[in-house]
Amino acid sequence: MVWPFKRTPAEVSYQYKGSRASLTDYLARNPVTGLLIARDDLILVERYQYGRTDRDRLMSQSMAKSITGMLIGIATAEGAIKSIDDAAETYVPGLKGTEYGATPIRALLHMSSGVKFGDENDEAKGSGDDLDRLWGDMVRKHWFSQKGTVASIAQFNQRIAPPGTRFQYASIEADVLGLVLRYATGQSMCGYLQEKVWQPIGTEADAKWLIDAEGFEVAHGFFNAVLRDYARLARLLAHDGAWEGKQIIPAQWMIDATTVRASETYLAKVEGGFGYGYQVYLFPGSRRQFALLGHLGQRILVDPPSKLVMVQTAVDEKSPEIWRLWSAVVEQFG
Repeated sequence: MVWPFKRTPAEVSYQYKGSRASLTDYLARNPVTGLLIARDDLILVERYQYGRTDRDRLMSQSMAKSITGMLIGIATAEGAIKSIDDAAETYVPGLKGTEYGATPIRALLHMSSGVKFGDENDEAKGSGDDLDRLWGDMVRKHWFSQKGTVASIAQFNQRIAPPGTRFQYASIEADVLGLVLRYATGQSMCGYLQEKVWQPIGTEADAKWLIDAEGFEVAHGFFNAVLRDYARLARLLAHDGAWEGKQIIPAQWMIDATTVRASETYLAKVEGGFGYGYQVYLFPGSRRQFALLGHLGQRILVDPPSKLVMVQTAVDEKSPEIWRLWSAVVEQFG
């Protein structure tokens, strides 16, 4: 059964570059495909551009990493994963004897494996074309590559720091978590998400997830859903994993996932002022807020104190204007 949102249309205004701006201004300046703002069960804003509609599945990019982390939390609560301090190789036999295999799940959740891997094509950062190589071996499976999923990951096998000591954004860490999840639960990520989250929160449409050449979901990205279903997911997160009286994601997991422990201060400020939790970004300041972020402007922003959420999908993002908009939304409706 589809869980229905209510609607209370609202206008939002905010300051940007010395002038008052409206949502119309924001959409005119930013190549946004979908924008939805909700407070708990009330949709305040729902807009589309560039021919997109409420029936189109819109790409998550790396917001999918946060979904992967959320599923790890559920699998841990159910006992399929005994402890996030277990090494990945405890669950993935093919990773035994590799650096990723020896890495604790907690460090993978924190993007702090200490294994050398770079997402950006920037030799100055020592990253080179690692993500392209992973993509080629794991997804495209070019004629000269027959590695398969596990071997595609295991080839990145140089440790440059102890696990759990240094943040380094690396998409492959979500892929290792995806392997852990599949082997621990004996289910595909799509099947597990459908059973544990998608159906219980009353989504209105099927979602899709890109699979690699071996049939494994690409856990670091490329999940696709309609805008209101992203908003339902955001509402679940705003309620710390509870949905209409039922705890779907353990509340303590949600707290742990969005809090920097005293022993892990290196995670307090990792990029652009954000901290990092379990595959999720943490806003600075005393108010607890967190974000699922994806390339080219894919955003789910969550304010648990007010149950406000904002979902944006886009084809690009060239300015920080969204953060001014979000601050105003929280101030106006929070």
